[in-house]
Amino acid sequence: MIKIPVILDTDIGLDVDDVWALAFLLCCPEVDIRLIVTDTGDTTYSAAIVCKLLDLAGRSDIPVGIGIPLTTTAKTHLAWLGDYTVSDYTGEVIQDGVGAMINEINASPEVVKIISIGPVPNLAHALQRDPTIVNNSHFVGMHGSLKSGYLGAPKPHREYNVFAYAQAAQRVFEGDWSKTITPLDTCGLVSIQGENFIALTQSSQPLVKAVMDNHFEWAKVVDEKMTGKIDLQSQSSTLYDTVAVHLAFSEAYLSMQDLGVHVTDSGRTLIDSKAKQVRCAMLWQDKTAFEDYVTQRLLTGPVKI
Repeated sequence: MIKIPVILDTDIGLDVDDVWALAFLLCCPEVDIRLIVTDTGDTTYSAAIVCKLLDLAGRSDIPVGIGIPLTTTAKTHLAWLGDYTVSDYTGEVIQDGVGAMINEINASPEVVKIISIGPVPNLAHALQRDPTIVNNSHFVGMHGSLKSGYLGAPKPHREYNVFAYAQAAQRVFEGDWSKTITPLDTCGLVSIQGENFIALTQSSQPLVKAVMDNHFEWAKVVDEKMTGKIDLQSQSSTLYDTVAVHLAFSEAYLSMQDLGVHVTDSGRTLIDSKAKQVRCAMLWQDKTAFEDYVTQRLLTGPVKI
């Protein structure tokens, strides 16, 4: 199998779906994870979460880059993280995460998929530092809201990963690289429930146990605005980011559409035929099958090198 080189850019440390997405990524044999970079918030704290998960998964071969620290966000994973710091990581930690991203893209003999599951200041800064990275990379993002919004609302919303740093998102979406996104229209509907959730809670696989420990610790400290008032003792939160991970190597389970996407100054994502084309996951062909597939991959465990 020829593996697809990927870089993950994540704001892990606030919403727990980044933890689920990273664990899922580690369980996907289709990809070669070249680098993981943390973005926004306290990016050193976020990097510590990534490092601890990688150590638990036996994947300390993956370098971790510390991205640009910006607006302070709640640290909802402190209980799980404990006294672990980036200095405890048995692999490589790179202080200039954006520079590491640029170097990895430029050095790769194959096009690199950049899986973006947070706001995009890192990527906007990378484009500013080296505009040529668009020639050897493909942006795959969990971004936007085109025809429906959060929790399946019939009208689109301003989506957090876009409006948090709207100017950065504009730069990324106007860039001359190929782009694929899962907007809220599809990613905003995914969760693990029922027998799948029970199977994960009962698993002794270390990475799954870490995911579930993060899930339940996160559930103790978040308010209902982040959860949509769902019962987090019997199901996951909305797993937006897992869909972007999946799109880095497959479009199965989804209906895709090529659309012009314009990012407004206020952080809305509008369908606009004059804007740069983006490949968009607009509808599910089989969402239940996707949720089963994510569950089974997690239960199988991380890919070993």
